Amino acid sequence: MIAIDVKPIKLQIWDTAGTEQFRAITKSYYRGAVGALLVYDVTKRDTFEKLSSWLKDIREEGDKRLAVMVVANKCDDDEGIRVVSKEEDEEFAMSNECLFKEVSARTAENVEAAFGNTAEEIYKKIGNGEFGEVEESPVIRIGKKGLE
Repeated sequence: MIAIDVKPIKLQIWDTAGTEQFRAITKSYYRGAVGALLVYDVTKRDTFEKLSSWLKDIREEGDKRLAVMVVANKCDDDEGIRVVSKEEDEEFAMSNECLFKEVSARTAENVEAAFGNTAEEIYKKIGNGEFGEVEESPVIRIGKKGLE
């Protein structure tokens, strides 16, 4: 539960962990989703290079209006083994019309902001009518306390 414009918003989050062996199954999660966070490790270039493929799946299987946040994890890398630069991160996100946030799962730096910024983008799109009539949506519900 988070609050946006003093309204409680309930997010349902599914972690697919990017596991290739479950890729066919994870595609089914994209249908009906209104937001996605693509998380990768800035100390492992192969995780960054897989972003394009995951984003392609999301855009093909999910709603075209889906809010996507690219999340660069391990921004706290104090050992100096970062292999993906912040400039590369930002360029990928910008060129693919995604939100972007650097985070540290270890220190919790910006983790809440990544979810919050994504939820705000979804909320904005709902307010603009980009997802059609909320009352008719199978995945967006207005509950007693706010949007779900």
